[in-house]
Amino acid sequence: MNQFNTFLASFKNLTTAGYLFYGLGLITLISAISVVTAKNPIHSVLALIFTFFCLTGHYMLLNAQFLAIVNIIVYAGAIMVLFLFAIMFLNLKEEDEEAKTNVTKMAAVIVGGVLMVLLLSIFNYAPVGTYNPASFDAKTGLVERLGIVLYSDYILPFELASILFLVAMVGAVMLGKREAGDPHF
Repeated sequence: MNQFNTFLASFKNLTTAGYLFYGLGLITLISAISVVTAKNPIHSVLALIFTFFCLTGHYMLLNAQFLAIVNIIVYAGAIMVLFLFAIMFLNLKEEDEEAKTNVTKMAAVIVGGVLMVLLLSIFNYAPVGTYNPASFDAKTGLVERLGIVLYSDYILPFELASILFLVAMVGAVMLGKREAGDPHF
């Protein structure tokens, strides 16, 4: 009971960012649970997209704008569209609830309970990191800082990766043209 009172006292002293963090965390958990429990695969994918948007909010709270934009573009955009197309093309039939036996359901509950106990014990004994506000740099997650590091310290790997992507794109186009029967290649 004492821990609960200290939690309530610390909850009353939160800033706006703290309330946003807890609110986004709650919405993220609810939408992630609905990803797993949704019976319709389309609803599951839409809940996963909503989960990715909530995680983008967490990235913005952590001052990681680049990760937030990449999360929206790559995960919530491209990969979720791919999942939706795959689900639509598979034409999934409704599964019978009778096909799931009680043994399967009981095994899932036992495995989930063991994983939960394991995670709680790990989090209970894990060391908590410290935070020093005097040494905090507010420009840590900004795109400007990433660009400076990328184009100064890591310019050679960046250029080599761009050449690799260019060769892969040219190869994919040539293979696609050759399979289509284009006589020019």
